[in-house]
Amino acid sequence: MVNSCLQLNDLSDEILLIIFKKLNNVALLYSLFDVNKRLNEILHDRFFTSHLNLLKFCSTDSNYRLPEPILDRFCLEILPKIHRKIGWLNLESSSMERILLSTNYPLLYRLGLYNLEIEKAKQLFTGKILHFDYH
Repeated sequence: MVNSCLQLNDLSDEILLIIFKKLNNVALLYSLFDVNKRLNEILHDRFFTSHLNLLKFCSTDSNYRLPEPILDRFCLEILPKIHRKIGWLNLESSSMERILLSTNYPLLYRLGLYNLEIEKAKQLFTGKILHFDYH
């Protein structure tokens, strides 16, 4: 292995899946989405796209919105491409409108809202912010 230079693309899909499944899927999507066709095929797997925590959890039992550059990339580039695979979103209230209005989520069955103030909840669930269709 002297002078060996192994790169991410040299690893098999099976090895990449083992590694990727141990990482945070939001960080993984943010870092590797649209890097190349092969990684995109792996990252489009439902394991990485079906449940997204689009907020930062802190050790003090608090949570915060994602930094603006990360939110920008998710809302403009990533979510519109994977929205049909998302079943569960956890969001921080200050970024929820932006994320929920960036695209539609036809398979969304669970929504976790954090730091949600009572007035914002009233607006949300009385249809002033979002429209919910029940079928």
